[in-house]
Amino acid sequence: MTRLVNKKVCLFAGALLMLSSVQAQQKNYAGKKNNMPDNSGRYRLWYNQPAKNWNEALPLGNGFIGGMVFGNVQNERIQLNESTIWGGGPNNTIDSSARPYIDQVRRLLAEKKYAEAQELANSKLGPKGNSGMPYQLAGNLYISFPGSDAVSNYYRDLDIANATATVRYTLNGVNYKREFFTSFGSNVLMVKLTANKPGMINCKLKLKSPLKSSVTINNENALVLAGQGSEHEGQKGQIEFNVLTRVKNSGGTNVADTSGITIANADTAVIYLSMATNFVNYHDVSANSMLRAKNTLSKAYEHSFDELLTKNIKYYRSYFDRVKLDLGADSAAKRPTNVRIQNFSTNNDTQLAELYFQYGRYLLICSSQPGSQPANLQGIWNGEVKGPWDSKYTININTEMNYWPGEVTRLPELSTPLFNMIKDLSVTGKPTARIMYGARGWMLHHNTDIWRITGVVDGAFWGLWPTSNAWLCQHLWEHYLYSGDKEFLKEYYPIIKGAAEYYIDALQKDPEHGWLVVSPSVSPEHEYIDGKNQVSVTAGATMDNQLVYGLFTDAIRAAAELNIDKVFADSLAAYRRQLPPMQIGRYGQLQEWLEDLDRTDDHHRHVSHLYGLFPGNQISPFAQPQLFAAVKNSLIYRGDVSTGWSMAWKINLWARLLDGNHAYKLIKDQIKPIGGGSGGTYPNLFDAHPPFQIDGNFGCTSGIAEMLLQSHDGAIYLLPAVPDEWKDGSISGLMARGGFKVDIKWANHKIIKLVIHSSLGGNCRLRVNQQMNGKLLTAVSGINKNRFYQTMDLQTPIIKNSDKNLHPDLPKTWMYDLATRPGKTYTIINNDSR
Repeated sequence: MTRLVNKKVCLFAGALLMLSSVQAQQKNYAGKKNNMPDNSGRYRLWYNQPAKNWNEALPLGNGFIGGMVFGNVQNERIQLNESTIWGGGPNNTIDSSARPYIDQVRRLLAEKKYAEAQELANSKLGPKGNSGMPYQLAGNLYISFPGSDAVSNYYRDLDIANATATVRYTLNGVNYKREFFTSFGSNVLMVKLTANKPGMINCKLKLKSPLKSSVTINNENALVLAGQGSEHEGQKGQIEFNVLTRVKNSGGTNVADTSGITIANADTAVIYLSMATNFVNYHDVSANSMLRAKNTLSKAYEHSFDELLTKNIKYYRSYFDRVKLDLGADSAAKRPTNVRIQNFSTNNDTQLAELYFQYGRYLLICSSQPGSQPANLQGIWNGEVKGPWDSKYTININTEMNYWPGEVTRLPELSTPLFNMIKDLSVTGKPTARIMYGARGWMLHHNTDIWRITGVVDGAFWGLWPTSNAWLCQHLWEHYLYSGDKEFLKEYYPIIKGAAEYYIDALQKDPEHGWLVVSPSVSPEHEYIDGKNQVSVTAGATMDNQLVYGLFTDAIRAAAELNIDKVFADSLAAYRRQLPPMQIGRYGQLQEWLEDLDRTDDHHRHVSHLYGLFPGNQISPFAQPQLFAAVKNSLIYRGDVSTGWSMAWKINLWARLLDGNHAYKLIKDQIKPIGGGSGGTYPNLFDAHPPFQIDGNFGCTSGIAEMLLQSHDGAIYLLPAVPDEWKDGSISGLMARGGFKVDIKWANHKIIKLVIHSSLGGNCRLRVNQQMNGKLLTAVSGINKNRFYQTMDLQTPIIKNSDKNLHPDLPKTWMYDLATRPGKTYTIINNDSR
């Protein structure tokens, strides 16, 4: 046991400092009425009671470490995560016996023996060895305080403008305050305990973990938790991790032993906590976790809480402040966040939608940083040894949805972890393509983990989906469209090409039409009826056709941008012409499968066949109105009520359908307490599948951006889907393809001010729902010559007999061109209210 006692001179100096801060804190408390945040609380989640459970705790993170702050008065809990603590160890899940069964399933599908194909796939093409490893928690930091829970003036918040959390309360006439943040750059979790009277900080710290672990004290008087990731499905746990914490107090004492750290009669206490593992990359776990954690803690300990906080806020705000949204506010914004969620569907609380938009950006900044792991199914926050669906990377929608806000809300650097994972998968997916499918290039199925597995996961009914490489590659091409970064494109072009090469070898000729189709596959997690059998396995699912069409198009254009591989690009164009076109079925719907198997009473959460509308760009309201109408019919049949992430996807789809009121209706459906068999939102604004899945948060942020700005269809469409309730507002900092940063201010649904900053130069073509004036704007003439705005070579759909209206009522729009130069800003004041 080590005892640390401050010298008298330090006690005296600390007391003087404390007295000066007491007056400031007393003014701060005196200024609060009804314990509501002041005007600076626009971006605060706040509550007047502690968290009762994990879904009420508040998340902090820096991409590498995460903490969930509960705010309990007597026993504070900060649940801890580190992004590389996963079960198992390096492995892959390639099925070396799969290829002959793949061929047999293909034959059965070609013969339309669907039930037999499903039976064979279920018995022979399931997961081999394991279905992936779980993301796991590190443990918990507990801080126990003497006294009673019977406090007054209780308040806790999460300030997403500064990435800090606070707890305040009054007990026995003393005002207590706790401050928390996870330091960007220094990679430590920080806690500061203060009171408005000296000598009042008395508490004990403990570290605990449900994983195999032990607690010791090191020679720097730090409390050390050493732990190990779990064995899972036959894979030995190979992750070793350490959590270290030290205290720096002013006044009083702190005593460290294996039972914890006891702080007595301190004026202030600052807790420093670091976490690290032995993870180097997906095939290397040779690092020294203790040395990593110790070095991180030692470097941070040299700096004060305020120094680290200032550095933290500066770094964080360099991301967060890039986009500002103002949808107005009323008295509803003065209520606690949990109350606002309960009332949102019936109240005109437009500022909550604004808060939710920025909360999604906050979560992405805090869970995905250059050098970190990508945001998983729960971002970086998981309170269980085995989280829901293992908290893995589900790449038939969920992982991609996590990064939908990245480009448009000006957080492109935060996609770096995703890009790095795609690079890893292009390596681990090569033997999978060769051994399982006899193909060149690389591929994987619907799920992966930190070990970058690429085999079938969770059984063939859900997992026999080989098309995720095409979806992942879309993010690479989109990054280029927004940034114009040719060095990036040059680096990642071989990965895009490798994915395309896989399909050149793997596509099968459909015997009925002669089309080239992906077989076997599924329309993710969905099924159709064959007689009395529910069947998922199929050939030529609409989503697969769209994904491969998009991949081939992106590869062709990437080769042209780099002026390479013309022969290869020409061959891709020839293959692309043989892909199945989209089909409009008997109910006036976009078909989900090659055959017309859709049902009008089908309310499945996945709407995979609508990928071509969003996030794809293969369906244009102005060039393909009938196909556009068919997508709308499909979405109406599928319904609004669903899981949280599914509603988020539908927000984006309704925005692309130019229906702002319906999109906003879905935002209200999503931001409400869970119940009635559907998703919703937890009190801490986490999205509910249920349980918590972070993709719904990111998807809703993306959807709000799509309501305000779209740039996928040959022009920048300003305010394409603004609902009636957003009559007045402003947005600044959204990004459009081609490197255009856009600020919009509107009143009575009309744009009154537009500012465009061009980073790359070139023609800026605008589409608006009103007439605009301004000397800078010219009437549109011919095609848009900006190469980032080449519209996709759109397919002509096959239309079957249907009495459904396929002639949508499209808004009247006006189009203008603006000639721009790199680095220049253009301001347009519009006084025309027509």
